Amino acid sequence: MAVRLVMEGYLGKEVASMVNVCRQTVSHYVSLFNEGGLELLLHRDFAPGREPFLTEEQQEEIKQLVLTTTPAELGWDVASAWNTKLLQSYVAKQFGVSISREALRKLLHRKGLSWTRPTYTLAKGNLDEQKQFEKQMDLIKKT
Repeated sequence: MAVRLVMEGYLGKEVASMVNVCRQTVSHYVSLFNEGGLELLLHRDFAPGREPFLTEEQQEEIKQLVLTTTPAELGWDVASAWNTKLLQSYVAKQFGVSISREALRKLLHRKGLSWTRPTYTLAKGNLDEQKQFEKQMDLIKKT
């Protein structure tokens, strides 16, 4: 829009106030357009972003650690599940990298993991006794 307004004869500072940018930005847009046309004006090179704290292999190792072990098994804590505080300590000791708990949470989320509260299952339950109990409860409810 800024380039079109300049082509129509408006001054750079007038265009800047119309499209709510500074005069230098209008000048930059016009010079890009003059240099390479609309294609260069619309071309965007985005910075690649910050380098990750951990390599892809380290991130995958953390994922597998969370999925297959508990902190108690590795002697880190008596906890039965990993949390970001424990993982933060593990990463600092294992990889020598200081990473925030929020960054760890986001890393786990990117790896397809989400936080859930651990649930308990009764492994020693007897299926026959449970079925018999359910039948007794059904009889009690009917009477």
